[in-house]
Amino acid sequence: MTDPEPIPGTDTEQAVRHRVTCRRCHRPLHDPESRILRLGPECRDPAERVARYDVDQEPLPGVD
Repeated sequence: MTDPEPIPGTDTEQAVRHRVTCRRCHRPLHDPESRILRLGPECRDPAERVARYDVDQEPLPGVD
């Protein structure tokens, strides 16, 4: 018996996330912010935090 054909669009390889490790302790990082900074939360200095800004936006027309 032959293997069934894959569903169209599913025969592509899955994207594999490369391993990102902390610059200081070399442990693997999973949090998106830690992966960007390449520093784990335990190794991060509060002064090295990424600034985040909340912006008020105008409401979308037609959406209440």
